[in-house]
Amino acid sequence: MSSVAVSGRSELSLRELPMESWMAHLPCALWDTPLYQLAIPGSHNAITYCLDTNDRSPVDPMQPDMLQKLDKYMKPFIRPFVYKWAITQEYTIKQQLNWGVRYCDLRIAHRPNDSSNDLYFYHGVYTTLTVEVIDSARTAAVLPTVLMEIREWLDAHPREVVILSFSHFLSLTQELHIQLLTTIRTTFASKLCPKTEAVTLRKLWSSGYQVIVSYEHNIASSHCDLWPHIPYWWANKCKAEALIEEFERRKQHGRPGGFFVTGMNLTEDLKYICTHPTESLKDLVTSTYPALLSWVTEQTPGPRGGSLNIIAGDFITESNFVPTVVSLNEKLLKRPS
Repeated sequence: MSSVAVSGRSELSLRELPMESWMAHLPCALWDTPLYQLAIPGSHNAITYCLDTNDRSPVDPMQPDMLQKLDKYMKPFIRPFVYKWAITQEYTIKQQLNWGVRYCDLRIAHRPNDSSNDLYFYHGVYTTLTVEVIDSARTAAVLPTVLMEIREWLDAHPREVVILSFSHFLSLTQELHIQLLTTIRTTFASKLCPKTEAVTLRKLWSSGYQVIVSYEHNIASSHCDLWPHIPYWWANKCKAEALIEEFERRKQHGRPGGFFVTGMNLTEDLKYICTHPTESLKDLVTSTYPALLSWVTEQTPGPRGGSLNIIAGDFITESNFVPTVVSLNEKLLKRPS
């Protein structure tokens, strides 16, 4: 489908755009809209499709002490529960990007008792895939890395832009932070967009920028190519109704001035898990998606109070989550100029 030029109104259904390249196919009336005023679909805990399920990974130390003790002494019984509730995405990062995701929540860790400088992602346990390859002798061709996968995808989609949020750093020393920043710069090179007040598709395309890196650490303040931490609205609720109520309350206080995320991710507690022993996070998410997406369709992007920007979810390929978020941008086209 070719891009449709419009000057303020359009009959185009953005839901019908090819999600693999939806940014490239947006009507030109949106090319000068700041990205932080567009509706952008995101992936919560994007790299959990490759959690180490062979029991080689310890439970990450952010988990409750009780769970860590139970895992130590009752691993065969506890681990299946950990995996069922820790996996938030089942498809690879490239598949998620093909599906239309343009914001990735990346949580970085150095594994305990690991003598190497390898960095992993984590949620409950650590991933098998690394963030990067440090030792060139081991060759990147043998060890796939997530950042290189993203770079290769961007090379094939030159008009798409991704926002990478590096956060929740676990056991990273200052040296490991510097190592990670070096890898980010080496991997994305001229595609990295520096901090700027106005970031629009037209400006990004003309400059060849495709990557906005948000970095949740004070080291970011001294680097012009790192954006500050992007606020993430997390409701900490296990029921859709309670989550929606919390977001409506937050909307009454207005939206942040730049990028921000509304996390449509439900959060289970130990009580919920124990009372639903046969279920998984995926069961919980898919059962509540109809209610959540119904609320999403009522939202509006833009600069006004109560508007939303990035909307992130779990198991984003299991529903019409991405097209629903992208189609919200039609509301920007319908506003009078």
